[in-house]
Amino acid sequence: MLVFQEIIDSIESLSIEDQDYLFELIRKRRIENRRAEILANAQEVQQAFKDSTAKRGSVDDLIADLLG
Repeated sequence: MLVFQEIIDSIESLSIEDQDYLFELIRKRRIENRRAEILANAQEVQQAFKDSTAKRGSVDDLIADLLG
């Protein structure tokens, strides 16, 4: 936890403009990382359909499959 507090202290020592820039940079990188995650998940699902390992159905079908 000490490292985290040191990071916070370092950020607080920056100018307001630099803090704003840092926050915007972090926000954009988080968005990029999330998009990459979504893309990887979509590619995995597409591959599962190609391999015929994915299942389709309704919620009721899913529940029946999980319980059966």
